[in-house]
Amino acid sequence: MTEQRGDAVDESCVLTEGPWTHRFVGANGSRFHVVEAGTGPMVLFLHGFPEHWWAWHRMLPAVADAGFRAVAVDLRGYGASDKPPRGYDGYTLAADVAGMIRALGERSATVVGTGAGGMIAWTVASFHPALVRRLVVLGAPHPLRLRAAIFADPRGQFAASTPALRFQMPRYEHVLTKDDGRAVEEILRRWGGPRWVTGPDFAEYARRYREAMRIPQAAFCALEGYRWAFRSVLRLHGYRFVKLMQRPLVAPTLHLHGALDTASLPRTAQGSGRYVSGPYEWRLLDQVGHFPHLEASELVLGEILRWAKS
Repeated sequence: MTEQRGDAVDESCVLTEGPWTHRFVGANGSRFHVVEAGTGPMVLFLHGFPEHWWAWHRMLPAVADAGFRAVAVDLRGYGASDKPPRGYDGYTLAADVAGMIRALGERSATVVGTGAGGMIAWTVASFHPALVRRLVVLGAPHPLRLRAAIFADPRGQFAASTPALRFQMPRYEHVLTKDDGRAVEEILRRWGGPRWVTGPDFAEYARRYREAMRIPQAAFCALEGYRWAFRSVLRLHGYRFVKLMQRPLVAPTLHLHGALDTASLPRTAQGSGRYVSGPYEWRLLDQVGHFPHLEASELVLGEILRWAKS
């Protein structure tokens, strides 16, 4: 049972039982909660904001049944993983994932990332190319495409990034957690496609994400990645990050994006292939918003398996 502490909840709320195994692994100096099923080549799933590992709960058994070791993680600061006050820069988040691949006893993995997790996936493939066998990115432009569009497209991507700009406000994490995390559900409604938001599955996802964001320190940590992304623009380590990200990716990359994505606009994501020297496929998904893995889960599952097997 979830332990109530005022407006907060205990980490046990994300330890849902199912056809998978919960584990904790040490990587890059922190402890991470991972959920896995199956055996075979590893497919590593990275959730986005404002999610946690549960974003992939339908994918895990299906990918395992297809002959893979399916692993979903709670990223640094989310769910039941450690929530240190620092380490939400692109370098550290990528090193977290690289460390998890090694800690799980693998030499490489197919990495699947969505939203903010997709941005991390791009970075892992760039900074640690030997560890990424194949790459699948959902709802996330290449980080350099996003940076360029925020400045070059004021009526488009800059306007779409307004919610993330609000995340820069001090103590905004309290906005996310008040009223039992109502703001989390509002973000899901704003970014999700109409068909999903009005569908039968939305309420359950919203409930789980609202609850997980109320785990102590989770909201603060979730916002720190966005805060670093904006603050680093004017700092030396941000300049170094941009220079390093300019190296072409060698991992074969499948890029899926919702045509109705209002968080990362399709026109922003298009052109990400210029940063990939290996095979690259782009697919725009009709009637889908910022959460393709939830809004078109069967289609996305088929595409992930096709890419992982090829």
